[in-house]
Amino acid sequence: MNDALFAVAEAATAEPDTAAQATVAPAPGPASPGPAVLPALAPVDWQDVREQLDRDGVALTGPLLSPAQCRELADTFDDDGLFRSTVVMQRYGFGRGTYRYYADPAAVPVLDALRERLYPPLARIANQWAARLGERTFPPTLAELHAECAAEGQHRPTPLVLRYGPGDHACLHQDVYGDLVFPLQATIMLERPGEDFTGGENVFVEQRPRSQSRAIVVRPRLGQALVFPVQHRPVQGSRGYRRHPMRHGTNAVESGRRTTLGVIFHNAR
Repeated sequence: MNDALFAVAEAATAEPDTAAQATVAPAPGPASPGPAVLPALAPVDWQDVREQLDRDGVALTGPLLSPAQCRELADTFDDDGLFRSTVVMQRYGFGRGTYRYYADPAAVPVLDALRERLYPPLARIANQWAARLGERTFPPTLAELHAECAAEGQHRPTPLVLRYGPGDHACLHQDVYGDLVFPLQATIMLERPGEDFTGGENVFVEQRPRSQSRAIVVRPRLGQALVFPVQHRPVQGSRGYRRHPMRHGTNAVESGRRTTLGVIFHNAR
């Protein structure tokens, strides 16, 4: 096994929304927002997404963003004015690399549209899971979810952009951020695997009661969304559904630059 992957698999869960910020250079100026047009979302087969989640624990869509939209979002990483916080991962034992939380996702039209349009079908899947596990349900719109977050004292937006270079990786973790947790999230690949970077696979570990944990490795293509649980998923057992906790991380990048967009729907404290 790759040593960096072993380190990912052995790391403790961490909640990466830390208060400390990195020192950054002066802002290079505002980004040029592209049109918030996402035609690739229309043909997404959400039944297939649900079936993948039920079967595998994770789900891949087709490409949701054009190459130009991927470049636009990747370029936002260098616009300091768009972010509320920057985390240098090695300072906190989260792995190695850098991620940045957007201060206002509405300032990036493609991100804003993506989040608004992904939420309703994912909420329907989340509510199916809630019925299986006897958990709370979620409202049909993102605005209503954020109103509930505000009532819990969770006001800070959580979408983020992550950048890794050679040797960078993310330890296994869960993106919890508060008491109210929407159970599904997505990451969008913004670079071309095998061309812009090598290595850097998405890694998941699923804990199975009275059994050994299961590792899952996924390699999204440019513009694809990878949908996965924040904390756990329902799995049918002999006595009904049970919770299988899951954590996610990133294997070491071998060469090049890997940039991804993280779309978490609940806000942070």
